[in-house]
Formats: sequence, C-alpha cells, structure tokens
Amino acid sequence: MEANNDSPPPVANLEFKARLLVVLLITLLAGAVAFVMVARGAFEQTQQLVLIADDSEGIVVGMDLTFSGFPIGRVGRIELSDAGNARILIDVPKKDAHWLRKSSIFTMESGLVGGTRIRAFSGILTDPLLEDGAERRVLRGDAKAEIPLMVASVRELVSNLKELTAPGGSLSASLSNVQGATARLNGPRGGMSLLFGNDSDAKKIVTTLDRTNALLARLDGLALKADGIATKTDGLIANADRQVFGSSGVMVETQATVAQLNGLLADARSSLKRVDAVLLEAQAIGANTREATVNLGTLRAEVETSLRKVEHLVNEVNRKWPFARDTELKLP
Repeated sequence: MEANNDSPPPVANLEFKARLLVVLLITLLAGAVAFVMVARGAFEQTQQLVLIADDSEGIVVGMDLTFSGFPIGRVGRIELSDAGNARILIDVPKKDAHWLRKSSIFTMESGLVGGTRIRAFSGILTDPLLEDGAERRVLRGDAKAEIPLMVASVRELVSNLKELTAPGGSLSASLSNVQGATARLNGPRGGMSLLFGNDSDAKKIVTTLDRTNALLARLDGLALKADGIATKTDGLIANADRQVFGSSGVMVETQATVAQLNGLLADARSSLKRVDAVLLEAQAIGANTREATVNLGTLRAEVETSLRKVEHLVNEVNRKWPFARDTELKLP
C-alpha cells in the first residue's frame, strides 16, 4: 500500500496558540463581568434604606427606587421581620442620596396594568439628609385591591335602584304624590287647596281674604273722612289764630288798650300824690282852710275825670275781650 501524502502539515506551536486563545477568552469574560458589575454599581459607594411594608407582593430584587421618574436606588434584598412585615433593603448611591430627606415619603404602587413601583417624594429639600440605614414605613396604593370593593358598591347601588324603581317602591309613591299635587294645583283654588289639603279650608281662607279687603276699603273711606275733618279743623284754627293774634286781631287791640290804661293809671297815681301833698299842706296850714278846700275840690274833680276815663277804657276792654276784672278804685 502507498502512504497518504494529502494530510495537512502539523501546525506549529499549536499548544501555545490554544493556551493563548483560552486566556483571551477568559480575559474577555472577566472584562464583560467587570463591565456589568460596574454598570450595575457593584463598586459604587452606597447607603442602605430599609422600607417596611405589610407584604412584598410584586417586589423583586433589582427593582429600582425612583425619584421624579429617575432611578436613585435598587432593591438589594427582601427580608421578613419578626413582626411579620416585609423589610425591603434598598441600596442608594452616595451621589443620589441627597434627594432623600428626613421628611421624604415612600410609596409602593400597584396598578391594573404593569408591575409594582417604588417611589420617593421629597417635598422640602432643605430638610436634613436621610441617614444611612434609616427605616421608613412605605405607603401602599394597590388599585387591584379596590376592585372587589368597587364591585360590591356597584352591586349595592344596583340593588337600591331596583328597590326604588319597583312598582310599589319609594320612587313610585313619590311620583304618585307629585301627580296628586299637580292635580290640586290645576284645580279651582290651585295652591290654596294644595297648601291646606282640602277645598273647605281653602274656601274659608278665600272668604276671609274677601272680608279683609272689604274692611280695608271701609278703613280707607274713614281715613279720607278723617283727613277732611282734620283739614277743616286746621282751617278753623288758622282763622282763630288770625282773628285773635293777627295784625288786626283782638289781642293787638287789647294790648293797645292795656297800654292806654297803664298811662291813665300813671296819671291817677300822680294826681293822688298831688292830693297827698295838698292834704299835708292842709294839715300844716290850718288857717287857709278855704283856699285848701278850693284846691281839694279842683283836684277831686281831676281825679274823678281820670277815674271816668279809666272806667271807660275798662268797659271798652271788657267789650272787646270777654274776661272779668275788678275796675273799682278806692280813694284814700
């Protein structure tokens, strides 16, 4: 037999090349692992945040903690506490930890569509920073948990609607009462019949109103008559005032007469003073009796004249103004 001369020649340094290829593959694999770990923040400085929840349903390791829609932390581990609550341990990088404050609020939301999300809300960014290892209670909002309550409420609402719209239900009775009230409103006395419940009472009220209107009409007539009487009385009072206190009234004439009377009385007083003087002279001079007698007669005549004038004026006053006055004058 002839030897096969078509086989390939042996590769030089094959073992060395194989080892080199293995080392290259291991290096590439290690680089990829290191890159993934760096990308996942394995070598980044972090602080820990512990969220306490009633349960950890929908929470998985690696889930992000978001702030304003940006991831600032990642769930590293989930534990069960001694009290039966779920402890969610979240690693927060140091560069993003300044978004978490002591007044921050943490929520865990589960929607009808999509997975569970953990969110952080910091309303006051000037509050102190959240310390490392802080524990906070998470507020849970689960829309799926409210579905049974909503269904039960809808069922109760439908049941109540059925009871209301049943033939003997409250809605039917209310509509019947409304129809009755509408019929009374359309009746002869309308709202009065609806207000009092029967036609007899409504009729009494209408009769009372008619009588009240008649009485008011009579009162208006009496008021007009009283106004007329008052007008006449005002006229009479005005005429009396004009006659008594007017420019040509009795009071003005009486005042003038009284003034004249005062003047006459003054004359009489002066005459009486002269009589007194004469009497004194008569007492002092007893010898000249005849002359004193003549003087006394003259003076008495003057006094009598004055008294007659006074009497005349008093009579004139009594005639013009009806009031009594003692007009008698007594000589000393």
